[in-house]
Formats: sequence, C-alpha cells, structure tokens
Amino acid sequence: MLASVLLSSPGPIVVGLGLLLGKSSTQLADFIRRTAELAAIIVSWVVFRITHKDESTDTNRKAKLERIANLCVGAAMCLSGAVMLLVAILSFGGEKGNVIPGLVIAILGVITNTWFWLRYSRLNKAEPNAILAVQSKLYRAKSLVDTCVVIALTTIVLVPDGAVAVYMDVAGSVVVSGYLIVSGVTTLFGKHHT
Repeated sequence: MLASVLLSSPGPIVVGLGLLLGKSSTQLADFIRRTAELAAIIVSWVVFRITHKDESTDTNRKAKLERIANLCVGAAMCLSGAVMLLVAILSFGGEKGNVIPGLVIAILGVITNTWFWLRYSRLNKAEPNAILAVQSKLYRAKSLVDTCVVIALTTIVLVPDGAVAVYMDVAGSVVVSGYLIVSGVTTLFGKHHT
C-alpha cells in the first residue's frame, strides 16, 4: 500500500502544474479528483498499517478503523464526482490551453491504476480484507476515470478548435463525475465484508 501512496503523490502536483498551461474542465476536475483520492489512499494506508501492525488488535477497533477508511474512499469519490460535474457545467466552451501535461499524467494513471486495481483484487481474493477490497474498488474507479480523461484530452489535442473538443471535454467530465458519485455512494452505504 505504501507504493500506492508514493506513486499517487506526484499526480496532483503535476496535474496542478499542468493547469497553469491548460484550462480544460476535465483537467481541473482531474486535479481535484487526484487530490481527494490521494487523501483517501493515505488514510487507507494508515488504517491498514494500524490494523495489521499487531494481530491482537481489538476486532471492534479494527472494524471501526476499516469503516473510517471506507468512508474516506467513498467521500473522496463523491467529492471528486460533484466537483467534476460543477466544473464541467461552469466552464462549458471556454479556452482549453495546453492539456499535454494532463494527458501524459492520465495515460500513466491508466497504466498504474489498472495495475493496482488488479493487484488489490488478487490480494483480496487470496486473503479477504476490507481495506484491500475498498482499495480495489477505488483503483477500478481511478482506471476508468483516467481512461475517460485520456479520451477527452486526446480529443482536445487532436481537434483543439473544433466543437467536438468542447463537447468531449464536458461529456468526459459528466460521465466521469456520474461514475464517481455512484461508486462513492455504493462505497459509503454498501456492505463491507472483511
């Protein structure tokens, strides 16, 4: 899980720097999403360390900490989705600028997040754990979101002045925000098995 924290840490910084060059609503929403998700990943990592540091950890305390991690992940997804939707609506048709840095990060995100999604899924199947299950769910969402971001930003790069770029930017944000909100709500209110 430490690898997740370390590999996710530069994302918000690089995408944030990319925002200085580009003005895409997808890119801004991606920055906010990555920042919220990084916070959730850090909380999950801390909870995982606490609950697995000492095998004699009280079962009730362990369950409470795992619920906190699930709430953080679910809240991060809901917050990201809501912000992404708001940004898409407010910035419809605006100048996009240079979105290449955001596109590069999104491509790397698809690769890295898909790897973590598959890894956490395998680990959770081998030894079921609430933290690994919610991390698998988070990384699945991150992979799908990054794929949508890649599609939207690629369209902006290929047809920067075309109407299709405007609609793809907004459509990418709306689709991603909807997926994030639904995933976040199911994480917040769904059953969590260890």
